[in-house]
Amino acid sequence: MNGSAFRTGLIVLAGLVVVGLYASVFTVGQMQQALVLQLGRVRAVLNPHGETKPGLYFKVPFTDSVVIFDKRVLDLDLPVQTLLTADRQNLEVDAFVRYRIVDPLKFYQSVGNIPLANQRLSSFTNSSLRNVLARSSRDAIVRTDRVELMNEIQEDVNKQAKQLGVEIVDLRMTRVDLPAKNSQAVYDRMTSERKREAADIRANGDQAAATIKAKADKEVTVLLADATSSSEKLRGQGEADRNRILAEAFGKDADFFAFYRSMQAYEQSMKGQDTRLVISPNSSFFRYFSDPMGRPAASAKP
Repeated sequence: MNGSAFRTGLIVLAGLVVVGLYASVFTVGQMQQALVLQLGRVRAVLNPHGETKPGLYFKVPFTDSVVIFDKRVLDLDLPVQTLLTADRQNLEVDAFVRYRIVDPLKFYQSVGNIPLANQRLSSFTNSSLRNVLARSSRDAIVRTDRVELMNEIQEDVNKQAKQLGVEIVDLRMTRVDLPAKNSQAVYDRMTSERKREAADIRANGDQAAATIKAKADKEVTVLLADATSSSEKLRGQGEADRNRILAEAFGKDADFFAFYRSMQAYEQSMKGQDTRLVISPNSSFFRYFSDPMGRPAASAKP
């Protein structure tokens, strides 16, 4: 009986030792940092900024507790909000924040957990977005100064986040757009502007085309007039030369000239397939048919 009670006592004692050992050790991972609390008071900070190596640590059982925080970059996606710009334009802005817990003690004392930290950071970011974008125009936010504005917002939020023990790693506006009810009006106005620009370009093109065509027509008229004048001059000169040569030939041998002209007349009048001439055979036109010398038929008789 005494032996059984002794074994039972040893088992209980061993169990208490195991429970005590289990309650007195904890591990900190590579991507974690921890606070050791003794009755709610911070007793130790483990793995801040990588100064303490991850591994197995001891604590006082039942009086000490451990709070683990993630050392990796944390995500915070902000809901879409409508903001007013400096030129009185409403814009829908969608943004996100990436941050890291760099001071676990301050983080624990200021917010204590991730959800509350996200609420505070959301408030900081929304406030900074409203203040910075309210000083900028729509075109600057959407096109020209977007990167500079995001850097300014990140710097402003980072200053406020230091009181929470966190550091802003990145802050971006993922989407900046007009509200749906204004988008169609803007698109219609842009369409009208593009149509007006197209009409202006088309009108300028038509005017330029008309000017070029008129200039070309004028040049064609001048060229044709010059060509006609030159051709008339050349034709007149050719006719004069021709008449001069014929006159000189006629003066040298009148009989041969008359014979040559008659041969040309015969050739021109008898070119067709069905040539008919209503003329007297004794006409002077056929004088070379009856007499090689071209004498009239009456004078050819003895």
